[in-house]
Amino acid sequence: MTQPVRWAILGAGKFAREHMGPAIHAAHGAELVALGTSSFKKAAPFAAFAPNLRVHETYDAVLSDTDVDVIYIPLPNHLHIEWAIKALKAGKHVLVEKPVGLTADQIDPLIAVRNASDLQCNEAFMISHHPQWVRVREMIADGAIGALRHVDGIFTYNNPDHSNVRFDAAKGGGSLPDIGVYTIGATRMVSGQEPIEITHADIDYFNGVDVCARVSARFEGFSAHWVTAMNVHASQSMTFFGSEGRIHVPAPFNAGTFGEARIELTQSDGSVRVERWPNVEQYKTQVEAFNAAVRDGAAYVWSLEDARATQAVIDAVYAAATPR
Repeated sequence: MTQPVRWAILGAGKFAREHMGPAIHAAHGAELVALGTSSFKKAAPFAAFAPNLRVHETYDAVLSDTDVDVIYIPLPNHLHIEWAIKALKAGKHVLVEKPVGLTADQIDPLIAVRNASDLQCNEAFMISHHPQWVRVREMIADGAIGALRHVDGIFTYNNPDHSNVRFDAAKGGGSLPDIGVYTIGATRMVSGQEPIEITHADIDYFNGVDVCARVSARFEGFSAHWVTAMNVHASQSMTFFGSEGRIHVPAPFNAGTFGEARIELTQSDGSVRVERWPNVEQYKTQVEAFNAAVRDGAAYVWSLEDARATQAVIDAVYAAATPR
C-alpha cells in the first residue's frame, strides 16, 4: 500500500478550518498530520476530524517536522512568499494560497528557489481542478461558440467587518488580490492569452484598499470586463461570448456552495445544452492533483508562472486605475 502524502497547514484560520483542512483529510492518498498554531483552542476543530494531528506552536517547528511532505500556506497575503521560500528550503513541497505575492516581481525569488529545488510549489487556484472549467476550456478550444469575442466576469460579496485582513493594505488586502485573481485568472486560463491592454480601470478605495473595481481589457481578438467588490451583494458568474454562441457559468468560483456546478451552452440555432457536476468538491480535487504531482510527477495545471501572470494583470490594473 502506497504511503499517503503527509500534509501540514501553517495557521488555523477560518478558510483552512472550514475548507482546505477537511479537503486534505478527505482526499484520496492524503493525510493531514500537522498544524502550526499557538492556539490549542483553534487547533481543536482540526483535531476533531484529524485525530492524529500534531500541533506545533510555531511555523518553524512545522517546517522541521520530518514526517511532513507538503506545507499548505493559507496565511495573510503578505506572508505567502516568505513562508513558501522557507518551506522549500526546509525540503517541503508547497501549495500556497492566492495571491502568491503582492506584486508580480515579488514572485520571482520564489520561482528561483523552486527551480533550484526538486520540489513542487504551486498556487492553490482550485477552480482549475474543477471539471466544469476543464469543459469550458475544451469547448472554447474546439470552437463550440465560434471565435471568442468577449468575456464578462463578476465576483462580489459584502463584508461589513472593516477589521478583516482584507481591508488591511499592508497585508495585501483588496478585492482584486482576494477575488480578482478568479475573474482575471479564469479568463487567462480559458483563452490561453494575456491582455494586450487595460482599457479601463475604475476603482473605489477604502482604508487604502480597493473595495470595488470595474476593469476592461483588450486581448487578441476579444475584450473582457471584470467587476470585483467587497461591498456589494454576493454574486458571481462568468460568461464567454463567441461569434456562434455563448457559454455561461453561473457558479464559477464557489461551485456547490454559491450554486450548482454547471455550464450552459447556447448556440446560434437557439439550442441550449446544460452540463452539470453536482458532487464535485474542488478543494479535494485540488489536493489530489497536488498529490499526483508530488508522488508521480504528474503535471500540475496551475503554476507559479500562472500566478505571476495573473498578478501582472492586477499590477497593470492598479497602474491604469482612476481612483475614487
